[in-house]
Amino acid sequence: MAGETVITVVGNLVDDPELRFTPSGAAVAKFRIASTPRTFNRTTNQWEDGEALFLTCAVWRQAAEHVAESLARGLRVIVQGRLKQRSYEDREGVKRTVYELDVDEVGPSLTFATAKVTKASGGGQRQAQDGDPWAGAKPDANQQQGGGWGSRPAQQQPAAQAGGYSDEPPF
Repeated sequence: MAGETVITVVGNLVDDPELRFTPSGAAVAKFRIASTPRTFNRTTNQWEDGEALFLTCAVWRQAAEHVAESLARGLRVIVQGRLKQRSYEDREGVKRTVYELDVDEVGPSLTFATAKVTKASGGGQRQAQDGDPWAGAKPDANQQQGGGWGSRPAQQQPAAQAGGYSDEPPF
């Protein structure tokens, strides 16, 4: 939606994702991440940690189930979503404000780790959105091997992949 603050945060999971289901059956996984800035102190010749930013994150539906199955406390992740601010009064009547992230995308950081990605089967089909004609495409004989979401059928691949020249990158 327009006007929302979309941010990307790299951090470590503070706890295991907690998977729950709404009364209507929608899955939601909540987890917290800590993002700690590091700076190099030239005086001491050492890296120093800054103050950590802790964010509570919520991811919904099929992605929530994938997060609960795939991620665990301590893992470094990359999370992108919409930053939300919520105010409330605690039990003592003190007004509090919290920041939360409604997650759109999440995955492991591969800077200091490796991962084997397995494509989910079943109900993970994306619906076409924002005019993207390839978003809901199911793999078929026209797609090149290794295709996935966003792949074009072979007859519509850039010319470079068909043996000609193209300004398009090969990915």
